Amino acid sequence: MKAAKIYGMKDIRVEDAEIPALEEGMVKVKVEYAGICGSDMHEYVAGPYPIRTQPVLGHEFSGVVVEVGKGVTNAKVGDRVAVEPLIPCGKCDNCQRGFVNLCTERQGYGYTVSGGFAEFAVVNQENIFHLPENMSLELGALVEPTAVAVHAVRQSQLRLGDTAAIFGAGPIGLLLLQAVKAAGASEIFVVEVADERRQKALELGATHVINPIETDVVSFIREKTNDGVNVAYDAAGVQATFTSGVSAVRPGGEFKIVSVWEKPVNFDPNMIVRTEAKISGSYAYVRLFPEVIRLLANGVIDGKTVITSEIALNDIVEKGFELLTKDRSQCKILVNMNL
Repeated sequence: MKAAKIYGMKDIRVEDAEIPALEEGMVKVKVEYAGICGSDMHEYVAGPYPIRTQPVLGHEFSGVVVEVGKGVTNAKVGDRVAVEPLIPCGKCDNCQRGFVNLCTERQGYGYTVSGGFAEFAVVNQENIFHLPENMSLELGALVEPTAVAVHAVRQSQLRLGDTAAIFGAGPIGLLLLQAVKAAGASEIFVVEVADERRQKALELGATHVINPIETDVVSFIREKTNDGVNVAYDAAGVQATFTSGVSAVRPGGEFKIVSVWEKPVNFDPNMIVRTEAKISGSYAYVRLFPEVIRLLANGVIDGKTVITSEIALNDIVEKGFELLTKDRSQCKILVNMNL
């Protein structure tokens, strides 16, 4: 089969790869759509993560079951599915406490096991989730990033009627926007430098969009909210958004970090001491695919709005990874395996 493999910084190649063996309890999925994630971009520009043990990328994907292994009870040939990439061990202390996303021995499709930027993927039956008839396979590839956003909002202290700010309006930021809106935020501020992304945020229900190059973000938010938002979410991962985000939270509020960071940040702890605000992280999700599939299928979260282009697997470098490094109007790029 053809697959996109990463060998180093700015070194992704579409090559032949072996289809993983179909073992007991596993299904073979013909991949239909796979999304380029921000974490994929981090590996492209900075080099593979230390956890990577094999080269085939892709952890946001959907497809059709074409073969089932012995002992499979929840899938049949022809089923349309989204694949959850996390493979927790189920035995470590974190797994036993219910934090499977923080499994100390976790594996993952697209990291330690051959992923979705390939014609076929072989996955555990526990990692497939059926898509309803009214939900497209394109949206199936958005279940994973949407789960990241939904988990972050669920883990935060946001309550019905609260105010929220989102720093960064890329795919995760726009999904966060829709998640906080669905959760009942009364006022939503989106901070983003790209004109096209700010416009998209407005279309999706942002109350205010702010260009941080032109406007003092913290002053603007504090003036509009009487001393800051209840919760701010960072989906950009740079020093400027960290500093502004912490400062834009009201006393007792929360700054929730959802992004992946390329560099450390400078931070004055007094900003938190004096306000009793909280800084917390959000990593992946915990068995949220069924709920997220319902949100997407019913249009509570509009996944199509974050898709800006579909490309062929052979074009994944130039029209995918390279384009995302240059063009801020791009948001979620899907690899369409049928192109």
